[in-house]
Amino acid sequence: MLWKPLFDAEPVVAYGASEMMQVWLKRGLIDCAVVVCEGAGTILTSNGNLVQAIGARLTGIIKTSPIPEIITRIKKEGGIILDEKTALIDQVVGVKKALSLGFKRVAVSVAGFQSKAISEIRSLEASEKADILIFSVCNTCIGEIDVEHIAKADIVCASASKILRNQMDRMALLQLGVAIPVFALTNKGKRLILAYLETLKDKLVIFRIGKLPYEVEGKSPKLKPKDNNGQHMFAKF
Repeated sequence: MLWKPLFDAEPVVAYGASEMMQVWLKRGLIDCAVVVCEGAGTILTSNGNLVQAIGARLTGIIKTSPIPEIITRIKKEGGIILDEKTALIDQVVGVKKALSLGFKRVAVSVAGFQSKAISEIRSLEASEKADILIFSVCNTCIGEIDVEHIAKADIVCASASKILRNQMDRMALLQLGVAIPVFALTNKGKRLILAYLETLKDKLVIFRIGKLPYEVEGKSPKLKPKDNNGQHMFAKF
């Protein structure tokens, strides 16, 4: 039986990066998204549904290899693969490619293990006089050294990182969610988050707070005991 890749553009989580990018593209708030897809690597697209279909269920991809069926489908849906032969994952090069194609308002997702790319993209934004929204994702296993780079993002998913939660009071302007909070670190990030919230049909509670993160007992993830190397294992809820 042949395996067929599933491209489902329906929302999966309330405050996911792909869900937000889907809305931003549809509303014309950004021109292009640079994201990562299994079987294709870094891709560029202006198709919001394609962004959601790619990012809804599998994120934080470290490495992948080309899968012809996926590449064919992405191209059919208006996506541009950075490197079809190797399925290269390189968000900095992906942003450079988007700018070379004439896109000026670009959103890019950067996983925690690639945090240095955030600083590189910020430097590129300044030199190219572009408008780049950086969404930092998949940050559960980051270290202290990653924070200086992640702090330059516009929006950050804290994942299960205690390190990020401890830093949010000095950095964040806005928080979405409690268990796996998402934070806006810049006015641009805050503005685009609020634009996204306008489209939600869910009931929302908004209130001022003196300190972030806002936490509710029993809803935050807990770390399992450290392994033999002294590293925390995956978070549990």
